[in-house]
Amino acid sequence: QVRLVESGGGLVQAGGSLRLSCAASGSFFRINDMGWYRQTPGKQRDLVARISSGDITTYADSVNGRFTISRDYAKRTVDLQMNSLNAEDTAVYYCNAWIRVRGWSSTPDEYWGQGTQVTVSS
Repeated sequence: QVRLVESGGGLVQAGGSLRLSCAASGSFFRINDMGWYRQTPGKQRDLVARISSGDITTYADSVNGRFTISRDYAKRTVDLQMNSLNAEDTAVYYCNAWIRVRGWSSTPDEYWGQGTQVTVSS
């Protein structure tokens, strides 16, 4: 069974930094894109950053220049380094991955982590 497990959330003061990490576990063939989304109560889940299997990165305008996404293929992890945090970054952050479970012929399936709370105090 494929699982994504996040860690690293918490409470930080405005201007501070946090690093989120997400690890994929289980038996599967290959991870395609990995990313981070965030959601606040009553709102939709929005993309924060994404990294392809070719290390092409995409960022939301609101975090560009402050957040950095990276991945470790051997460890099957994706990290999100968040700097210069502000109150608007407060949200539950979700790890996301598209994973081919059974070889090149299988269609990638989408997986989500359970979410980790990030709270920025002003």
